[in-house]
Amino acid sequence: MSTFRKPWLLLVVMALVVITACSGNNAGKGNAKEGNTAKNEASAAPTEAATGFDLGKYDPPIEISTVLMPKKYIKDETKENNVHDRWMLEQFGLKYKDNWYPAGSDQYKQKLQLAIASGEKLPDFVPVPTDAVLTNQLIDSGQFIAIDELFEKYANQIWKEHTVQNPELWYPFTRDGKKYNLPILEYTDNDNTLLWFREDWMEKLNLKAPTTIAELEVVLDKFKNENPDGLAPKDVYPLAISLKNNTNTWMGSLDWLFGAYGTVEEQWNKDANGNLEYGSINPGAKNALAKLQEWMNKGYIHPDAALWDEGKSAEIWTKGNAGILPGANWVPDWPAPDLLKNVPGSKYKAYPVPAGPDGLMGTKWQNSGVNSSIMINKDAKHPEAIFLYYNFLLDNLANPAVGSKFEYGFAQGYDWDIVDGEPTSNKDKIKDFFNEFPYITGPARIPNLYMQTLVKLAEGKKPETPYEKQLAEFRKPENWYAAKVVMSQKDIRKQNYFTGAATPTMISKWNLLRQSEMETFNKIIYGKLPVDAYDEFVASWKSNGGDQITKEVNEWFKSVTQK
Repeated sequence: MSTFRKPWLLLVVMALVVITACSGNNAGKGNAKEGNTAKNEASAAPTEAATGFDLGKYDPPIEISTVLMPKKYIKDETKENNVHDRWMLEQFGLKYKDNWYPAGSDQYKQKLQLAIASGEKLPDFVPVPTDAVLTNQLIDSGQFIAIDELFEKYANQIWKEHTVQNPELWYPFTRDGKKYNLPILEYTDNDNTLLWFREDWMEKLNLKAPTTIAELEVVLDKFKNENPDGLAPKDVYPLAISLKNNTNTWMGSLDWLFGAYGTVEEQWNKDANGNLEYGSINPGAKNALAKLQEWMNKGYIHPDAALWDEGKSAEIWTKGNAGILPGANWVPDWPAPDLLKNVPGSKYKAYPVPAGPDGLMGTKWQNSGVNSSIMINKDAKHPEAIFLYYNFLLDNLANPAVGSKFEYGFAQGYDWDIVDGEPTSNKDKIKDFFNEFPYITGPARIPNLYMQTLVKLAEGKKPETPYEKQLAEFRKPENWYAAKVVMSQKDIRKQNYFTGAATPTMISKWNLLRQSEMETFNKIIYGKLPVDAYDEFVASWKSNGGDQITKEVNEWFKSVTQK
């Protein structure tokens, strides 16, 4: 499953599909000394110059304001009184005042834009979804400070090291050489595309893993015309995809097919000279569209795919009428359980994406390891407080130490408990399991730790650290092996290099260009236009603003990458 797409959808909804990685505390009860707490106890007596950051806790407590999206609460808790907020006060001496509680991501964005226009007071710490336009509107408002000096002074080693290793994560947040947003870290490679096959069909048909598009077509034909469940060909559409909004997306995606012909559509890739080009106008896209037209004609794709969004595209697979679902490593958590429930005896397995006729392969890649960001209000009295909070999460919850109060989870009786005399974080064993804590920053995540750990488990190695043990309990073996497949193809991924705000010509032209792209591509796929209509689309795209946009995109890229 980008966006409060994923920032807010991932923070709010995707707790079902992305593990709340060891976000743990037993409601403040434990005997270990972590992070700033240990630093506090080791420090000399407070001086007038000491701050809450220096001491690890504000005493007396201070008030901060932020934005908290809708959360579930259990045990009669509320947004004003819950296990997280009690812990935050005890651990850091932080308490809330004048928070925003928008009903959803769309309402939040509207409220932000209205507040900017009206001059309404904004919270101290403002979470920002992955939205370049909104980010630039917030920078333009003049209500937020550049964070360069604060980040250098207060950010911990985990945070800093990731930004050094992935400097491109700063691109969307940089204006005139200054950085305005604090990146909130997310797992890398968690949305990379692979193919989920009906493994029971593969076994019954005695088929091997397809390594090329040609071999994949054999599988598609067998699934449709020799269906092992006895389904008539008219009831089987082997490939479950979404054509409604984007074809380069998080479920039912086609990035892998375009990648087999040398491009990834709907994003800005590097060409052979290191310049950025829009993937949908690369000549390889024409070959991918020709193949899709062929597959539509053969009934490998459902004719309603153009009406299906990402979630809907998965339903034909979970209902047993499709054999292949393009998706991420987390499909075993959702929607695969629906397949097992709907189709007794069904099995599924992750397969690598196949190569095209020239041996080319490719998938999308969101590699910067950033989920969303936080901006700091220029009127915030304690701008360092967000660093105290997030540093602690990264240092102590993202990969907890043995014997720490976070070894098993955030709060006993919520995301971990003692069951049959043993501590566990297995959601299937804990009554009223709950892990949707209202963290200001979202759950603490070390970007490369998730996939590294899953690969280790897939290789049969014993989980040793608390994080590894929790992940082994929380994630299914099918998930482990999917991660190994993803990482086995790490060299084929293509990064979207344009992450800036809309360029001047994009503002006036992009919507029409995208509309033309989607209409042309769908008409070609459905056979309403010949494949050669693609050439006319490219010429029109270039002359109607595309060439100028490409120029502006490359100027932006040079501005953020120059030393």
